[in-house]
Amino acid sequence: MNKLTLQTSAPGSIPEQIAGGTLHIDLDALAANWRTLRDRAGGAETAAVVKANAYGTGIEKAVPALAQAGCRTFFVAHLSEAIRARAVAPDATIYVLNGLFAGACPAYAEFDLRPVLGSFEEIDEWAGFCRAQAQKLKAAIHVDTGMNRLGLTVPQGLMLKDRESLQDFETALLMSHFVSAEESDNALNRQQIEAFQAVRESLPGIPSSLANSSGIFLNEKPHFDLARPGYALYGGNPTPAHDNPMRPVVGLQARVVQLRWVEDEQTVGYNARWLALSRRRIATLSVGYADGYPRSASARGKSGEELLAGQALVAGRVCPFAGNVSMDLITVDVTEVPENEIKRGDTVTLIGGDLTVDEVGRRAGTIGYEILTNLGARYARTYRGGQG
Repeated sequence: MNKLTLQTSAPGSIPEQIAGGTLHIDLDALAANWRTLRDRAGGAETAAVVKANAYGTGIEKAVPALAQAGCRTFFVAHLSEAIRARAVAPDATIYVLNGLFAGACPAYAEFDLRPVLGSFEEIDEWAGFCRAQAQKLKAAIHVDTGMNRLGLTVPQGLMLKDRESLQDFETALLMSHFVSAEESDNALNRQQIEAFQAVRESLPGIPSSLANSSGIFLNEKPHFDLARPGYALYGGNPTPAHDNPMRPVVGLQARVVQLRWVEDEQTVGYNARWLALSRRRIATLSVGYADGYPRSASARGKSGEELLAGQALVAGRVCPFAGNVSMDLITVDVTEVPENEIKRGDTVTLIGGDLTVDEVGRRAGTIGYEILTNLGARYARTYRGGQG
């Protein structure tokens, strides 16, 4: 075993020449997307949601690139993510969306992090901690206007003005979250804006945030004081009914480990779910669901059928998957690719070009968010621009 192999145990440190797949991340495109969203947000501060390891792109790379572009406020889901973000953004404002875990107040204070408080219990615990420390630390308050997951109800939000514990800390942000902002004509959008506005007016002077990626593009322009895009930063389409205004950030290539001919009436993959109706050439790729590529993208049917299943770009041609996506391998029908244009060791594209994250998600029966956030640790990673 050579020295190169011995140095590859850490996720993300795998050299391209020995990796089954390579994840290409364009930090310049990430920064450009943030600027596009900032300009669209009509003067509101534009934050960045960097939860789920910055949607699979890497907190330690994405956060500095966004900060360099001008972003000053970040949102994560977990305290552990916030601590990672703080390590690379010492001066940033960092909010933790998933609320305040019981007993976790000291960690927030130690790393200068802001919890997003979504219940009276959380508000009172944070207030009690601030009182004991004789410090008016900062936090956000989340009011639920329709999602029914986290947050105070709207009636509870309207009661906040009379709650004494709010005097013990600084409410730096009042926020809510859209249910269906990507559906611009959904009546829920207007209902949520009106409910949030009512709570906002009952607490004058507190900065407010409602717009996510798609919310920034709504005709109602519910930008308020701070917009907090996530998915669109990483190249996902915030306006599914229209062309994508964002630049692609993530590309994925997989290595061909074997090519073989499959004869008429033979099957490919686990459970024999794909049948060759003529002699077909199959490329096996060294990527599978253990790498975060969804098993739901499996092709189950017969060669030549139009299947809603995964595809790969091979030598510039779109080629359909053949059979089930397995743990470590994907099989692709490359019969239409001239034999001299694909060989063992070549790489093919699984995300890139017309195979956008949204299209890959659609073909797997899921959404691009899931595609991005599941991208695994066995890929080599290359970064372009930014702090990379």
